Amino acid sequence: MGKYEKLIFQILCGTSDANILFSDLTNLLKHLGFDMRVKGSHHIFRKSDVEEKVNLQKDGNKAKSYQVRQVRNIIIKYKLGDKG
Repeated sequence: MGKYEKLIFQILCGTSDANILFSDLTNLLKHLGFDMRVKGSHHIFRKSDVEEKVNLQKDGNKAKSYQVRQVRNIIIKYKLGDKG
């Protein structure tokens, strides 16, 4: 299981939303094909076939837990972690 697969598994489990590193979450979204732009402290991610936009902000070096939940819901809704 690779780095991104482990991170997706950790996000989907939902047991450690407050312990996801901000850099890991942003790299995962880029790996999943999202385009990122930064406006101040907001890191905004868009993907052509995903209706929602993801707006992330740092909480120290971690991602905010409610934003991890939003990413989890998008991964599930659009089946982004699936291979094939």
